[in-house]
Amino acid sequence: MTDTGTGVGGDIAQVVVDGRTLSYGDVVAVAHHGAHVALADGVLPRLVRERAVVEDIVDRQVPTYGLTTGLGTRSSYALPRAELAEFSVRTVRGRANGVGDPLPVPVVRAAVLARVNGIAGGGSGVRPEIPRLLVAMLNARVHPVIPEVGSIGASDLCQLAHVGLVVIGEGSAEFDGEVLDGATALRRAGLAPATLGPKDGHVLCSASPLAAGQGALALHEAAALLALTQAVTALTYEGFRANTSPLDARVLALRPAPGQSRAARELLALLDGGELGDPRNARRVQDPVSLRCATQVHGAAYAALDFADAALRPELNGCGDNPVVLPDTGEILSSGNFHTPAPALALDTLALALTQTASISAERMRRLLDPAVSGLPANLSPYGPERSGFAPLTKTAQALVAEIRMLSAPVSTDPRHGADAVEDDSTNAALGARRLATILTRLRLLLAVEALVAAQAVDLAAPPALGRGPRLLHRAIRAAVPRLDDDRPCGVDVEAVSHGILGSADVRRALSAMLEESSAPVGGTS
Repeated sequence: MTDTGTGVGGDIAQVVVDGRTLSYGDVVAVAHHGAHVALADGVLPRLVRERAVVEDIVDRQVPTYGLTTGLGTRSSYALPRAELAEFSVRTVRGRANGVGDPLPVPVVRAAVLARVNGIAGGGSGVRPEIPRLLVAMLNARVHPVIPEVGSIGASDLCQLAHVGLVVIGEGSAEFDGEVLDGATALRRAGLAPATLGPKDGHVLCSASPLAAGQGALALHEAAALLALTQAVTALTYEGFRANTSPLDARVLALRPAPGQSRAARELLALLDGGELGDPRNARRVQDPVSLRCATQVHGAAYAALDFADAALRPELNGCGDNPVVLPDTGEILSSGNFHTPAPALALDTLALALTQTASISAERMRRLLDPAVSGLPANLSPYGPERSGFAPLTKTAQALVAEIRMLSAPVSTDPRHGADAVEDDSTNAALGARRLATILTRLRLLLAVEALVAAQAVDLAAPPALGRGPRLLHRAIRAAVPRLDDDRPCGVDVEAVSHGILGSADVRRALSAMLEESSAPVGGTS
């Protein structure tokens, strides 16, 4: 991966869309921070050439799926030429069938940006006015209301059509904090609806930009959380006085599992400056698996993230239209590029990897509370057994793990069907991306639980020196949350650590700089 790191994308002022080089950081900058969007210089001339092919096919009345014929089961039906433009409008109206709560505005912005980028790269044959309007909507912050349920992964048809409705001045859109009808939202933003020509309606509904856009946001955040997981683990190492001999490069080289050497190098980099770099300073000869094998689990998560990146990046920077326009030969060919089995499988894999990561975080936290293995006071209370200490937080941790485990159930293998005898397979890729957002939110809370408990363990263990990563986290936690003396509500402390520290751009940048110094390979594998 090149840009799924711990940065937040807020320092990108403008994103230039060319269809080939859109990064996850770019998506974050536009989705969360309102970066300005512009089309690259070569995009509009490319679209003009492609549109000429579409017009030529229409003029010659060549049978072409979704252009001069119907869609789905009606693909053998030849459309009268006089109805082609109206067919585009009906395509949008007839597929706006999403239901449920509206998707968050950042997800909508990510999806619209992904669709613009897919169009910009070529192959759609859409009129240039359409992507220009979509870009103008992003820059004016006109956000179509897209219901959260409707995609089965064979293009995001039933949800993307809600974007198409706003493009033609229908549907609903959020503008300036108010949900308005599409025409009013465009007018207040100084924009005008587009007039659709042949194929335009199908292009507005096509491809999988929800899977690509929300997937990009999820992968960017997953990378940040894996770095935070490493830092929280290092803090637990300090409180537990863990044995770092399993991190020795010579040990790992004997079985070079994907990602584990990177995870070990990063942990050692974070622990640099403390005493644990020398295994002789450990309290035990052999630690519980949740500490001893953290690098194997976190390395597997890095490998899963790499797999997801390799599957999602072509979706974000490729053409998912069907059919596709080839301007060099004047052809329009049928395409299967809308189908998303690789991203769906990869997003499922990442969900499972994050579940493993969550499970051992909860177990590390429990080991810190157990005096038989940690050597620290029971439940990390300095007052003894008449106080609960952090024991009740184990229930919260297990509840979070239960939610994450439930959400990790694969969705790419569900039974699927579409238009009879034609659309007989789908992937649920958009659902796979959407549920990752919830997993990541729960994982950050779980890491906050471990970090809060680990900070208390460090206070009680009182090591003479902390590694630079644990030192950074411990200071940040203690600046926000006092150590636990007598029992008090800890849920608010967890929230404070989750949002104010693990969600802090400054903390993430500082940790990222430390991890970069570990010379981890860009791809994240051993």
